Amino acid sequence: MVSIDEVAREAGVSTATVSRALSGRGNVSEPTRARVEAAAKSLGYVVSASASSLASGRTRNIGVLVPFLDRWFFSTVLSGTATALQRLGYDITLYQLTADPNQRREIFDTFLRRQRVDGVIAISIELGEEETERLVELDLPVIAIGGPNPRLTTLTVDDVAIARLATEHLIALGHRAIAHIGASPEYDLDFHIPTHRRRGFEQALADAGIPARPELYEPADFTIEGGFRAAKQLLGRPGANPSAIVAASDEMAIGAILAARELGYRVPEDLSVAGIDGHELGAFFRLTTVDQFPLRQGERAAGAILAELDSPAAGVRQARADLPFELIVRGSTARLPSP
Repeated sequence: MVSIDEVAREAGVSTATVSRALSGRGNVSEPTRARVEAAAKSLGYVVSASASSLASGRTRNIGVLVPFLDRWFFSTVLSGTATALQRLGYDITLYQLTADPNQRREIFDTFLRRQRVDGVIAISIELGEEETERLVELDLPVIAIGGPNPRLTTLTVDDVAIARLATEHLIALGHRAIAHIGASPEYDLDFHIPTHRRRGFEQALADAGIPARPELYEPADFTIEGGFRAAKQLLGRPGANPSAIVAASDEMAIGAILAARELGYRVPEDLSVAGIDGHELGAFFRLTTVDQFPLRQGERAAGAILAELDSPAAGVRQARADLPFELIVRGSTARLPSP
């Protein structure tokens, strides 16, 4: 193992200067920093995490709470977070929060209290009062994606507005018999995202003077397979005859496109389909969607947690920031043909 003394001798500086140069903290001139980094690289020296932690009081590790690891949205946000943190020399410790209350309690009462993380990012997890209190007691920066949570700094997407935008796009194309694929109660969990998206859908219809029709609603499970099954139900239901579908997720919208094609519908000539999320498969299926930029959400959460670590003033915390979204029009939606 190469020691810090060897790097100091190679660079012609003190060990204290090596420490400041490689940690990024303290005043070191750029030529000196470059000389130290070159010496460290040539000798194969890597800063000891434990030594760095003792010197700085930081672990350079961020705890990330996530409800699912096998769902596209959560893995994409996580990818953005991990990439941004690793770029700046931070590790992450991943904690999957299930619905099991005992497992959740162990994470908040034991794992997060071991002082192994400098901050916590919660990805689209609705935290209970007791769980929020446990996080606040850690006296660490916490960034929550989703929400809002009045006691934490939150990055929030307006799911009502997102669904309104997708629905208004179809209404502007002349559609009035618009179906909605949402979620059944067992999938309407953290922050009730499906409920908010259905509300935005119904608000857009009401504003256009279009009555909501119960037979044009079908629940699913936010997967391609679920969207496929739901669309088959909608398109095969007597008297329904929708000319367009708004799905509460891109994966369900892709399933709807596949179901429509199997039933002989042309998309978008016979049926327009719009989704929500900005899924990476959207471009392949030429899916019109409202993109909520999940990768950027993760990057922004990483930037926010590091900003709070650098400026830990109480006034920085407990803020809310609205996350951007954008309608991306592709080939799955078209103007309703004249009768």
